[in-house]
Order: sequence, then structure tokens, then C-alpha cells
Amino acid sequence: MELVAVDIGGTHARFAIATVDDTGTITLDEPITLHTDDHASFQTAWEDYKSRKGGSLPSDAALAIAGPITEDVIRFTNNPWTIRPALVNAKMGTQRNVIVNDFEAVAHAAAQLSDEHFIHLTGPDIPLAKTGTISVIGPGTGLGVAHFHRSADGSYQVNATEGGHIHFAPVDSIEDAILARLRKTHSRVSVERVVSGPGIVEIYQTLAAMEGRAVAEVDDITIWTKGTAGPENGGEDSLAAAAVDRFCLALGSVAGDLALAHGGFGGVVIAGGLGYRIRETLKTSGFAQRFTFKGRYQQLMASIPVKIVTHPQPGLLGAAAAFVKEYSSKES
Repeated sequence: MELVAVDIGGTHARFAIATVDDTGTITLDEPITLHTDDHASFQTAWEDYKSRKGGSLPSDAALAIAGPITEDVIRFTNNPWTIRPALVNAKMGTQRNVIVNDFEAVAHAAAQLSDEHFIHLTGPDIPLAKTGTISVIGPGTGLGVAHFHRSADGSYQVNATEGGHIHFAPVDSIEDAILARLRKTHSRVSVERVVSGPGIVEIYQTLAAMEGRAVAEVDDITIWTKGTAGPENGGEDSLAAAAVDRFCLALGSVAGDLALAHGGFGGVVIAGGLGYRIRETLKTSGFAQRFTFKGRYQQLMASIPVKIVTHPQPGLLGAAAAFVKEYSSKES
């Protein structure tokens, strides 16, 4: 069986053909990435992809979308597209489709990936639990959050969430200052205002203001690049490095909070390109200390394995896995 897998975020829409063999193993062809800003709608992006694939696509599709899934109109959290699920087959020329939250898709992938697709970050260096609940968290354009529960019979159930929109909870005076800065713009400050790719700008500007520095406007890519550059690449910018370290602390706090909220004691998975990009920085940062900094639950938190996904396209893989799971259950 073949289907089109699509992973749509705030900045990019990724497309690939997924092939499912008789054992249920999913393989992806070379993905094509389109910029959401370059297309007026998902339909025009779909048509662009179809043209690039020679004008013909499989009749089934699986869409992973960065936003809450509703029956009427799906509105993306960080881009202006909308999708009406009832019209998808007619507009795309498909016969069957599945639409899931983007981090619901990533959780499907994490539930199916073998141990070789994870690297150890903190906690005991053991595989993710074969039974129990596992949290999946991914900073990108926003902050994606989901979790899945594994049963003893080998099955699993994914729950999508909008956990990136819980309140940001400062732990120290610097984070108090970050929150105060953000409150000047936003009446309510969610964690993804800080723990996301663009959030690094707010952290950086807060630190600059605390030091009385006159810092020119700078974009998030520049801060990430300068903040993680080692001596072999010309050295790092000290303020950018401090901002990256502060980001890692905040990510550790949020990941620990979500594990407690989900009951994710079987493990925590950090997913997404940003988490993988800064994996070495995360290992040497205060992420682990903040993850376990939960008062009376510090010992429990220290027993949770935390992993980083290394699969290059977990959203696409997970979208296809969600489709297979949906239609396998209907056919059975």
C-alpha cells in the first residue's frame, strides 16, 4: 500500500510517499519540503507537490497538522492556512485520509521506532518502557506536546494535546524577567513563547536588557548559530550562548512538568529538528537538573529515561502510522 504523508508546521510543509509492506513496516521516499509562506493554501501546496511528482499521487493521504484537529475548520497555530476535513478528498483527489495533530503523529512514530532511533539525554540509560505512558515534546516554530500509552499486549494509544499552551512558570529571577518582558506584549504567556525556536529571541533580548547592553534586532537563527558555535567555528557569542543555556533550562523544566502531568514515567522523548540540532548542548546544559527539580518528586523524576529522536522525519512516519492504525482497526 502507498499513501501520501504530509507534515505541516508553522514554517514548512513536508511531503513524502509512504509505502507499507505486508508486515506493517513503513518506508518513506525522499521528502519534499515546501515553505508555507510560498503557498496561499494547503491545496496549492498539494498541487505543487503533485506536479513535482509527475502529476500522479496515491489515492490515500495522511496529514499531520500543527494545530488542534476539529471536524469543521482546522486552523493552524502558526500559519494562516485552513483545512476543511469534509472537503479534503474532493479537493485533493483522494479516496481515504486521516488527519492528526502534528505531535500526535510524532508520538505514533516514537511508539513504533526501535531503540536505535533514539539517543540518551538524561536519566537512566535504558530503553523507553514497554508498558506505561511516555511523553513526547518538541520545540520548533511552536512547542508540540503529546503522549502515548503502551499496553502489555504490544498495542498503544496516542493522545494529542495542546500542552505547549500551558502557562510559563518561572523558576528564578531571570525567568521572572523573561516573563515580565513577554507580558508587555501578551496578556497571557504560554510556555511556547519561551520554549520554541523563536522564543530564543525573547530570552536573548531579556538578558541583553539585564546587562544594559544596546543590542540590535537579531533573528532566532542567528542566535542559535552563534550560541552553539564551538571554538572550531570561530568561537561563540557569549550572550547568545547564555540565551541557549537559559533555553535548555526552561526546556528541562517544561519537560519535567509535562511528564508529571501525563504520568509519563515510562520515558520522555524530545523530538523535532531543534532538539536534535542542539543535542550536544542539551547534554552539557542544566536540562537534567531542571527536569528533576520537582521538590518531593525529584527521586521519581531521576528514574525517568529521557531520549532524543534521531529519525529524520518522525512527523511523516507518524502520519503514515496513524493512517495504518486507523484503517487496520476499521478493516478488522
